[in-house]
Amino acid sequence: MGAAAARKMGGTRAQIQTVALRLFADHGYEATSMRAIAEQLSITKAALYYHFASKEDIVRALIAAMLVRTAELVQWAEEQEPGPALRREVLSRWADIMQDQGLRMFRFLSANQVAMREITPDKSGMAAQLKRLFAILTPPNASVADQLRARLSLAVINMVGMTASDLDASEDEILAAARLISAELLPKQS
Repeated sequence: MGAAAARKMGGTRAQIQTVALRLFADHGYEATSMRAIAEQLSITKAALYYHFASKEDIVRALIAAMLVRTAELVQWAEEQEPGPALRREVLSRWADIMQDQGLRMFRFLSANQVAMREITPDKSGMAAQLKRLFAILTPPNASVADQLRARLSLAVINMVGMTASDLDASEDEILAAARLISAELLPKQS
């Protein structure tokens, strides 16, 4: 396979994931069929199955991509000089990763927790990365309150999809507010 064909295939896979996530978030995971995903993309089911064997495979690819980006963030952050500026940058990059799909990913994950446990039962990879992020965000000798602030600063970004669904605000306003609140939670010490 040539480079151009590989890029096209990667682009198609990304489009499939984006459309599937939108449908999962809007209509529910169980109510979304492979046929519905193919129809939204104006492709045949055979073309869809060429890229993904099932809805579960699509979800696994979405989660795997998030895990890769999280691991890259952790690796980058561990190579930087610790301090408040790094903590702010890590939080900003975390928000970029988590909000890449807008509120859809959050709505999907929170509304489909049972399916998620069945599809991706091994959370050890993400849990390990989060533990490393917590360490990066927590100042040395931090009080218990500051340790919690560091952890909650990440959680605010993740919880916005569950807690903001009925707000009378645009998605951009909600995501910007989540970033602001998250940054305000970061411990202030060096």
